[in-house]
Amino acid sequence: MNKLKSVEKASINDVPQMHKLINYFADNGEMLARSLSEIYENVRDYFIVRDGERVIACAALHINWSDLAEIRSVAVAEEYQKQGVGDKLIKACLKDATRLGIPNVFCLTYKPGFFEKLGFTQVDKMELPQKIWNECYRCSKFPNCDEVALVCRLETPAKE
Repeated sequence: MNKLKSVEKASINDVPQMHKLINYFADNGEMLARSLSEIYENVRDYFIVRDGERVIACAALHINWSDLAEIRSVAVAEEYQKQGVGDKLIKACLKDATRLGIPNVFCLTYKPGFFEKLGFTQVDKMELPQKIWNECYRCSKFPNCDEVALVCRLETPAKE
């Protein structure tokens, strides 16, 4: 096994591997599936980690509004889990949100403990703005979502 590289922004060439990784977990009911076209359209949202040429993890920071972004499509290949790879991805997303001046980052997940150790707190899904529900209509579990909503409030640079 090669030494794991640090977190980097995804490129167009990474999309097929990201698609396979995300949809592996989606097929197991652990996350929302993503189409190839959707990943290509949003490739600038994604961070990845590689082992050699292989994409072994990804996560996206998707901007919803001036004060709200979502961390989505967090996937780490099974053999790389519990090694801090997911932590690095979430921290990269939060750092990017801070750089952009976005004070609130949320996620919907089946693994709330993972996000809580990174500074997220659970909230009622109904506290989230309605604009975040666009994707929910595509989910097979809608309207009976069993994911947990969490929010991280960030210190952002003061506006000039």
